[in-house]
Amino acid sequence: MTTLLHIDSSARTQRSLTRMLSALFVETWKSHDPDARIIRRDLGTNPPPPVSEEWIAAAFIDPEERTSRMSQALAVSDEMIDELLTSDLIVMGAPMYNYGLPAALKAWVDQVVRVGRTFSFDLARGDFPLQSILVGKRLVVLSSRGEFGFAPGGPRDGWNHMNAHLRTVAMQLLGIAESDINEVAVEYQEFKDKRHEQSLFDARKRVIQLVAELHARPIYRLSRSGP
Repeated sequence: MTTLLHIDSSARTQRSLTRMLSALFVETWKSHDPDARIIRRDLGTNPPPPVSEEWIAAAFIDPEERTSRMSQALAVSDEMIDELLTSDLIVMGAPMYNYGLPAALKAWVDQVVRVGRTFSFDLARGDFPLQSILVGKRLVVLSSRGEFGFAPGGPRDGWNHMNAHLRTVAMQLLGIAESDINEVAVEYQEFKDKRHEQSLFDARKRVIQLVAELHARPIYRLSRSGP
């Protein structure tokens, strides 16, 4: 049985294209795998708190030395990390806001990227002391963009900081291989013309194809133990 972590981060609830794409992905997956377990995390309607000084103090102390107040400061983080650890596939609805991540999604990233739980830190590794504790997970990012041309060579090449951010975090801190990251996007949203209609049609078609492709690949449930 496959476990999907279904994340939405759009502030919109009724008109969100990323919510539509993520729902389509999950529904299509369940048509292939009716027994799949779905963990739902709606960041758009229930945003995580930002990292605070109290959170940092609790995260970077030996767990055995944490007070009950410190443990409470990490409660949301622990809950979301547990969801991540349990999942095989992360399905993320992520609209581009101002060429970057929605604030709620950035807060989720900051809550789940945590030393001793998702990555280790060891200066014996030299200039690259961070290493993910996780392996074997997959990420699907379903995005929408008001403009267009963010691909290499396009008129807005280099402006897409959202996907770049998520890919770096996924590969460097969450142990997700580059080959296990898939991205689908709807563009031209603010233009509301034929190009947008075609982009939306293509994105929906690609989501359905992607489900079939990913479902055909075996799931490897692997993990590293310890920092």
